[in-house]
Amino acid sequence: MSADCIFCKIINRELDADIVYEDDEVVAFKDVNPAAPVHILIVPRKHIPSLLDLEKDDEPLMGHLHTVANEVARKFKLDRKGYRVVINCGPDAGQIVFHLHLHLLGGRPLLQTIAKGRGV
Repeated sequence: MSADCIFCKIINRELDADIVYEDDEVVAFKDVNPAAPVHILIVPRKHIPSLLDLEKDDEPLMGHLHTVANEVARKFKLDRKGYRVVINCGPDAGQIVFHLHLHLLGGRPLLQTIAKGRGV
């Protein structure tokens, strides 16, 4: 965990968040600035700054993050029409918080989300 990381503070319950899923490895919560009707952030408890910082040992964790994304998508009934999973890597890609996380987006057609500069 990183002392100055906002996601680490949410994981440690130092900051409030609307948590929709958690287990020993992952916490998922609603984005405070949603880009879609459903916008969930899926975050590993392990502090990994970005996708570039993954190590070979993190492969099972990455698979688990995607399995959790599917489970949360079903919970919010996004599996019926579809959803998007995004990982921003670095500032030019729109990464603002440097703690690896997946954006789960859905609840409306997302064809124009990226083109409109929503950053996800």
